[in-house]
Amino acid sequence: MNDLETWAAVHAERAALAAALADLTDEQWRTTSLCTELSVREVLAHMTAGATLSFPRWFAGVLRHRFDFDAQVLMRLREQLGESPAETLALFRAGVERSTTPFGRRGSAVWALAETLAHAEDVRRPLGIRRAYPVEVLTAVAEYYASTDTVVLAKGRIGGLRLVATDTSFRTGEGELVSGPTVALVMAMIGRAAYCDDLEGEGVAILLTRC
Repeated sequence: MNDLETWAAVHAERAALAAALADLTDEQWRTTSLCTELSVREVLAHMTAGATLSFPRWFAGVLRHRFDFDAQVLMRLREQLGESPAETLALFRAGVERSTTPFGRRGSAVWALAETLAHAEDVRRPLGIRRAYPVEVLTAVAEYYASTDTVVLAKGRIGGLRLVATDTSFRTGEGELVSGPTVALVMAMIGRAAYCDDLEGEGVAILLTRC
């Protein structure tokens, strides 16, 4: 996908997530996400911050917190949390069609898509919500994470393993086999151990120790 197509996919995935979360109860909003220190509601606020934060404001926050990136992330999350789950969702919806990232526009579309899918799964899995992602979205995100350790360790986590998707054409690496649905490969690549349950092959045990 080119950048325009990738941004269109980002907007579509955000809209799909907003629709999936529209009828959550207060208890469901408090559910612990796969980002284990954050609730479903807090992950959505984090996604809103990522969709709406410009590079100058992001860097100003980094400087304010003396390059403590976790503190900066928490500050921006709180800005987008709102006073209630309904407000959290409304703030997220307001940013659905934004095409910017905290790191600027250049070369950022696929990062935004990967971030969107990963955090969508961080909330969908604990809530028992499934999504049939478009093949081109899954493939683009898998190829991105397999090629980088930027922001999150992914390429380094799958060293010495051969990943083979069973539902798309995604293939990467050499070594012990790990096979399964592309979304499970993606989430295991970025350290979400729960998705190893959906994978098969002699390399799964190795990958699980790295999650």
